[in-house]
Amino acid sequence: MVYIVKMIEQILSYIKNMVLEIPFPALIAFSVVFLLLIIQTIRLHKNHASLRSDAIKRSRSVLGGQLAEQVAPYLPGFPCNPGDARFIGKPVDFIAFPGMTEDNNVKEVLLIEVKTGKSALSGREREIKRAVTEGRVRYVEYRADD
Repeated sequence: MVYIVKMIEQILSYIKNMVLEIPFPALIAFSVVFLLLIIQTIRLHKNHASLRSDAIKRSRSVLGGQLAEQVAPYLPGFPCNPGDARFIGKPVDFIAFPGMTEDNNVKEVLLIEVKTGKSALSGREREIKRAVTEGRVRYVEYRADD
């Protein structure tokens, strides 16, 4: 313990001697730079807290959207019978075949994208919607022979 106290005394003595050797204007400049660094650190910390809060909000929004995607077929206003819809996830949420579960007579094929809040279609989703609207859709039978 005595050894540690002597070490600390030597370090403090060394610092005191160094400070006496530093010119006063340099000491002032160093102090100003040190204060600016402290201020900048505080600003970065506040910004970091704000970014974390924003990330948490976005994460909650994404989780809410994912939950809405999973339960959407059972919510009022869904465009078909839940039994006719198949979850895909990407690039569209569902593909549906209205009439399939009732009488095995498919009336149409629907690509369904579930959105919540103010969310909009992504670029990829807009492209798919446009391809369907323009009639660039086909049925392909692929045979994987042995």
